[in-house]
Amino acid sequence: MAKQLHIETVGCQMNVLDSELVAASLVRAGYQLVDNPRKADVILFNTCSVRQHAEDKIYSALGRLKHLKDHHPERIIGVIGCMAQKDQGLIFRRAPHVDLVVSPGQLGRVPEVLERVAAGAGPQMEVSLDRTWAVRLSVERSFLPLDPSQRAPTRPARHQALVRIMFGCNKFCTYCIVPSVRGPEQSRPVDEIEAEVRQLADQGCLEIPLLGQTVNSYKHRAGERTYRLSDLLDRLNDIEGPRRLKFVTNYPRHMTRDLIEAVRDLPKVSPYLHVPAQSGSDRILKRMKRGYTAGAYREMLAQIRQTVPDAAITSDFIVGFCGETEEDFQQTVDLVRDGRFKNSFIFKYSTRPGTKSAEKYADDVPYDVKRRRNNGLLAIQNAISLEDSQSFVGRTVEILVEGPSKTSLKRAETGPAVQLAGRTVCDRIVVCEGDRGLIGRVISVEIYQATAFTLFGRFQ
Repeated sequence: MAKQLHIETVGCQMNVLDSELVAASLVRAGYQLVDNPRKADVILFNTCSVRQHAEDKIYSALGRLKHLKDHHPERIIGVIGCMAQKDQGLIFRRAPHVDLVVSPGQLGRVPEVLERVAAGAGPQMEVSLDRTWAVRLSVERSFLPLDPSQRAPTRPARHQALVRIMFGCNKFCTYCIVPSVRGPEQSRPVDEIEAEVRQLADQGCLEIPLLGQTVNSYKHRAGERTYRLSDLLDRLNDIEGPRRLKFVTNYPRHMTRDLIEAVRDLPKVSPYLHVPAQSGSDRILKRMKRGYTAGAYREMLAQIRQTVPDAAITSDFIVGFCGETEEDFQQTVDLVRDGRFKNSFIFKYSTRPGTKSAEKYADDVPYDVKRRRNNGLLAIQNAISLEDSQSFVGRTVEILVEGPSKTSLKRAETGPAVQLAGRTVCDRIVVCEGDRGLIGRVISVEIYQATAFTLFGRFQ
């Protein structure tokens, strides 16, 4: 009988892809995926370290499994992903019932690590080299990408697939733990990416988001030529089958003219650009070591809107960063108001051990002030998002139907006709009533109502 596997994932799309690839490798090794962790022989948590809340959630979940482990010691519990690289042996000390800890750069070794645990070798840990303690080449070799081949059996939907084109980060923003847990920036070869996309096209994939920590810094040298992201998009645009290509997440300084023009000129490239600003204050941006000014970010926005007028631009902001004054915050408010983002992800700053801001700056903005600024900025953004969404009422848009909506899932609707959810080419969420047979198809929908986050339509 096949061993039962459950993977719980928190964090970004990169983690979602990692879980998919780990699951594929274990399915090939004879495991079977299950939704209920208490029915699983192996329970893996793929973790995030970007914010404290994500780590607290994992440690709480591990604590709830101690009773299960006490009564079923043969069950294997593992922590993989970013928290594994950051906390390493601390995980065993905080949760002694954990059997394995495997970092992002070592995920290809999960099957063999599980074999060692099952054979009675005791707790196992596989992590990459600390990039501050070793030479770059050795560190790079300790952060190995997962094999993306043959993953169709574990992909949630045949019509969508994530493709990693690069991994790691060299920006070292002072608040961010990613360079430490994901390793140095490395771009995959163009031919390798193209082969993967062709394979996905043969499997019926219609939408492919290209992933990277700073995806638009993609650069690969092949022979005498250096390929940028715009060159890669040009190659992928010619592949028959996929209808949409997206790329996330972007770094403002690398949003170059050639890339913006590729979004304008290549029909399969979605005019959806996620470009985190983080702050509207030059003083705070310098403290964050973001490498650009608010003025340069505004110039980039203007260039996008001039070149691709219908582009949907989204952003990230951190409020309450070390030393942020009311004047600094007001400059962020001004950027959000002027930027007219489709939506923004807004976070209260929390200190991350191992980052430069934790070493250099006091976390001196009181929590109540962070919360007030967070709520205030969110209210401004939500009003902009609502106005933007309402401009679609009365229009007909094309959506790729992804599946039943969250409301439909909560209602546990079982009939052929359900409330479906999909996205426009600009990543706006649309729900409409329709048959399950529409899932995975591109359809036309007339919008009759809008909220800040959702468009409601009728299938045409």
